[in-house]
Amino acid sequence: MRACGSAPGLVLLLLYFCPVQVFSQNCTWYGECGIASGGKRYNCKYSGLPIPLPEAGYDLVQELCPGFFFDNVSLCCDVQQLQTLKDNLQLPLQFLSRCPSCFYNLMNLFCELTCSPRQSQFLNVTATEDYVDPVTNQTKTNVKELEYYIGDSFANAMYNACRDVEAPSSNEKALGLLCGKNAEACNATNWIEYMFNKDNGQAPFTITPIFSDLPVRGMEPMNNATKGCDEPVDGVTGPCSCQDCSLTCGPKPQPPPPPAPWIIFGLDAMYVIMWITYMAFLLVFFGAFFAVWCYRKRYFVSEYTPIDSNIAFSVNASDQGEASCCDPLSVAFEGCLRRLFTQWGSFCFRNPGCVIFFSLVFIGVCSSGLVFVQVTTNPVDLWSAPSSQARLEKEYFDTHFGPFFRTEQLIIRAPRTVPHVYKPYPSGADVPFGSPLDIGILHQVLDLQTAIENITASYNNQTVTLQDICLAPLSPYNNNCTIMSVLNYFQNSHSMLDRTEGDDFFVYADYHTHFLYCVRAPASLNDTSVLHDPCLGTFGGPVFPWLVLGGYDDQNYNNATALVITFPVNNYYNDTEKLQRAQAWEREFINFVKNYENPNLTISFVAERSIEDELDRESNSDVFTVVISYAVMFLYIAIALGHIRSCRRLLVDSKISLGIAGILIVLSSVACSLGIFSYLGMPLTLIVIEVIPFLVLAVGVDNIFILVQTYQRDERLLEETLDQQLGRVLGEVAPSMFLSSFSETVAFFLGGLSMMPAVHTFSLFAGMAVFIDFLLQITCFVSLLGLDIKRQEKNRLDILCCVRGPEDGTGVQASENCLFRFFKNSYSPLLLKDWMRPIVVAVFVGLLSFSIAVLNKVEIGLDQALSMPDDSYVVDYFQSLSRYLHAGPPVYFVLEQGHDYTSLEGQNVVCGGMGCNNNSLVQQIFSAAELDNYTRIGFAPSSWIDDYFDWIKPQSSCCRVYNTTKQFCNASVVDPSCVRCRPLTPKGKQRPQGEDFMKFLPLFLSDNPNPKCGKGGHAAYSSAVNILGNGTGVGATYFMTYHTVLKTSADFIDAMRKAHLVASNITEAMGIKGKNYRVFPYSVFYVFYEQYLTIVDDTVFNLGVSLGAIFLVAVVLLGCELWAAVLMCATIAMVLVNMFGAMWLWGISLNAVSLVNLVMSCGISVEFCSHITRAFTMSTKGSRVQRAEEALSHMGSSVFSGITLTKFGGIVVLAFAKSQIFQIFYFRMYLAMVLLGATHGLIFLPVLLSYIGPSINKARCSTIQERYKGAERERLLNF
Repeated sequence: MRACGSAPGLVLLLLYFCPVQVFSQNCTWYGECGIASGGKRYNCKYSGLPIPLPEAGYDLVQELCPGFFFDNVSLCCDVQQLQTLKDNLQLPLQFLSRCPSCFYNLMNLFCELTCSPRQSQFLNVTATEDYVDPVTNQTKTNVKELEYYIGDSFANAMYNACRDVEAPSSNEKALGLLCGKNAEACNATNWIEYMFNKDNGQAPFTITPIFSDLPVRGMEPMNNATKGCDEPVDGVTGPCSCQDCSLTCGPKPQPPPPPAPWIIFGLDAMYVIMWITYMAFLLVFFGAFFAVWCYRKRYFVSEYTPIDSNIAFSVNASDQGEASCCDPLSVAFEGCLRRLFTQWGSFCFRNPGCVIFFSLVFIGVCSSGLVFVQVTTNPVDLWSAPSSQARLEKEYFDTHFGPFFRTEQLIIRAPRTVPHVYKPYPSGADVPFGSPLDIGILHQVLDLQTAIENITASYNNQTVTLQDICLAPLSPYNNNCTIMSVLNYFQNSHSMLDRTEGDDFFVYADYHTHFLYCVRAPASLNDTSVLHDPCLGTFGGPVFPWLVLGGYDDQNYNNATALVITFPVNNYYNDTEKLQRAQAWEREFINFVKNYENPNLTISFVAERSIEDELDRESNSDVFTVVISYAVMFLYIAIALGHIRSCRRLLVDSKISLGIAGILIVLSSVACSLGIFSYLGMPLTLIVIEVIPFLVLAVGVDNIFILVQTYQRDERLLEETLDQQLGRVLGEVAPSMFLSSFSETVAFFLGGLSMMPAVHTFSLFAGMAVFIDFLLQITCFVSLLGLDIKRQEKNRLDILCCVRGPEDGTGVQASENCLFRFFKNSYSPLLLKDWMRPIVVAVFVGLLSFSIAVLNKVEIGLDQALSMPDDSYVVDYFQSLSRYLHAGPPVYFVLEQGHDYTSLEGQNVVCGGMGCNNNSLVQQIFSAAELDNYTRIGFAPSSWIDDYFDWIKPQSSCCRVYNTTKQFCNASVVDPSCVRCRPLTPKGKQRPQGEDFMKFLPLFLSDNPNPKCGKGGHAAYSSAVNILGNGTGVGATYFMTYHTVLKTSADFIDAMRKAHLVASNITEAMGIKGKNYRVFPYSVFYVFYEQYLTIVDDTVFNLGVSLGAIFLVAVVLLGCELWAAVLMCATIAMVLVNMFGAMWLWGISLNAVSLVNLVMSCGISVEFCSHITRAFTMSTKGSRVQRAEEALSHMGSSVFSGITLTKFGGIVVLAFAKSQIFQIFYFRMYLAMVLLGATHGLIFLPVLLSYIGPSINKARCSTIQERYKGAERERLLNF
């Protein structure tokens, strides 16, 4: 080559014989000349030989183009061109250098273009202009246009090495920021074309790339060797990470297949199994029934005897034989209870004043605790136990990073504006724009946004503005509030929104151009169009398009049908004063938006305080409905207790005053329960206030009706005084009252073992209220009943007890009311007929089979919209949220304090860049985002550690210090005394470790992004990293991403479950399982939805404990009647299972509210079943059918009138409540529990007892016969 170019006299001959060799040694340009657009400079045309580079440029050429650093370093560029190249490569350096192979190829492209000694081989100047150097007055030639011949193989290899590189701070592919279009639409050709287009704001003049692997027009395309992203560049750097290079990852992970539905014969397996089981049961049951029926007809029934007579069952149904070993014990225990309550009843009758006085004192002392009452309205305290995992994780997050910010959000549509089409000039496909992106609408929305920024509130005579409470991540350097709005792409400025570039005929760029760039590169500080406007928000952070736009398809953000504006407001951890200032501003924000009128805009909105405000409004709006409900029940009780035998004795026989007293006792028991726990400092919840009065009213009123109606039917024995009669009546019914009340008390107290706050609190308050209600009923109410009996005996009027009624000569006589006679004479015999009982069994077993079949189909969760009133603006917001938003809540993967970030091993298990483990923390979250439909993690995480490594690289201009003071020097500062933080040596290019890591990390976290360095971590990561107090280590940190759109409770629950699964896998992969720190996910909704991860187990536990407690108490109080307790609990269990069937039919989901109702239905079912069961065991009739009939006749009417009718009237009123939660979880569930409880207690249980009830207690039968032998009552025993 030297021979070809050594003799000047032979130039023409040599060009002819060896053109390639001579041509390859020539330059195309050298040095910089005139000024081009944007203050950049053209290169000077030069066609001579390469010129040795001055030593001043050796460092630069070693840094940028080390392949040229050999011999005398003869190049086609000077030192200034190298410096310009370095400056122009800062943006791609920040994003692509995390993959060394990618950046190596890119540098190859630009080094060959700028400095290659063989430029003339692949560069062809196509346009020039003369330029006079003002310093030397020499005429030079500017290179204005150039053709760059690039090998297809090189271009494609470079693109393939770079296409997967991530930009951690923006959750985007890096090419999306460098290609001028979405990363998905980017390819090798349009990426290189965009980089060389002068309109991108970086290239000083147009360079036209021509792609070919073959020589074109005598030019030899630049086709240097490339490095694949899975190849190391040198011995120091390794291949790119899995996050930045899919080739190093292997095949893309695939989600596990969804569980196959359990199907039999093409139908749901549970339906098929329960249908077959039910059919088998019917076959066996009716087969056995008809076999017994035929047998008895043949051998024991004459042809003249009716088949449906109980005589047909007299042989088997009668209980023959000797008394069992438990019978005497049962009789002894029953006798003890009877005597105890008999004596107590007589005492209360004889000493009403003393009993009532001490009862009032007890009520007063207990209720006085209400002065210390605390009502919990904080949703976190309502739904999450203090010791729950989500609660502890929330506390950890709030303590280390500050509480999650408060959110004020608007979703804006423009229904009256039609979409339009943007036609780019001079070329490009038409781009449709949605109606909210019309410039007129954007101006109106900006006016609204500005008006909201100017809202002022007053708190403690101080003015509160958004500026006082907003999230300002760059404060105090930049006090602008964070506003996540599409208008932040235009710096929230009308003038920037209107800005255009063009001439008299065409518009080259306007807000459309800027918008299309910013949605691809939200972190950009220069849109690279002719506008050169920043996209970064005024608050110093990126505005991600999926957070500010809604209703678009795929990633076509220009098709958005809604704008989303979010004002994050600071939340405060244990600072009530500041929190109330924020709430005061939110109140004004709500009022402002409610009253805002613009016919062109439709606005859905919410503030952080909105849900709590609407719950309060809802509670207040339904107070009237609840009061009417209780008034209906009170009125019924007051009227129904009396037994009016004639109009003349209406005011004498009525028991309005006694009914009111009974109601007051019930309410007093509730007040006592609330007071006792208030003394203990236990706060109330809304569920306690709303549900417990309903429960205690059911239990208390039932007992009142049983006691009063039993007395009304009782006939005083010969020579029996009034106090003895009342004592005897109490002795008969009090054990039954004690059985039901004590069963419920124990069941509720054991339910307090639940970890769910709502269930725990309800169970404790309910158990105490039921127990106190029973105590007051057998004390205060018995005395009041005695006084009322004396009043009635003296023929005095009810209420006006001083006035005597008219004498009719009848006096007070035992009598049976109409309902009792109906049960005794009509209902009981009909129900227990031979043909009716099998029908009842078949129907109820069928209902049970259906409920079991749908048991696993009851949805879990609570739709947020259901907690709001129908007319709430929040309901509209929830609907818009579900319809328009494209990103779910943010999720933070928190690495607790204890990890060593300063060691290479510690860094590799966390970071996601080059050299990091393929199963590192960042990489696993990235892989999870690739499976977003399964994991519900929507985006790659923002990684502070990867951005820190990019920021500190010596090739970057981000990390610099003053060489004299060693203080930090921001990249935007132009000062020759600013030098790199780390040397440009092989060691300096490696990641910082040990003291180096901690030395520069605070600088990174305080560095603001700027056009020279977009990696500054102040805005993005200042709250993400805890630096320990002495600055020697890193504490807790987080890595943030977003969930996918979550619409239903099932979505939220699944997202939380999958996030915990990912975090668990990360903890295990990092090798820190079993250590004192771990990785856990945190999102603001986890604390509310954690309960649903264990709701099924909690339901089984609570209902199982309740049933177990009821069984044990029933066994004891029924006198060791084990089988009777089993049948009673089996019936209650059927009620509970059927409640799930009703929940499925009525669309009621399983959550804390419905679980409280299920626990309560367990208690109410005891009332329906226990009295009937005990009456059956106490009966001494000859057959099970007769005993069931007697039990139903005596107790059925009181249970029906005491619970069913009382509750039914009150429940119906709840159907008119405005609140959806009242309509669904109270009206529907209360109605279901009363109807199911009544039908099982008054229909199924008597039939079940008539078939398989316990045998008669022989010892009790003998004892009763002895007790009444020779007495008039003996003939009444068989009624």
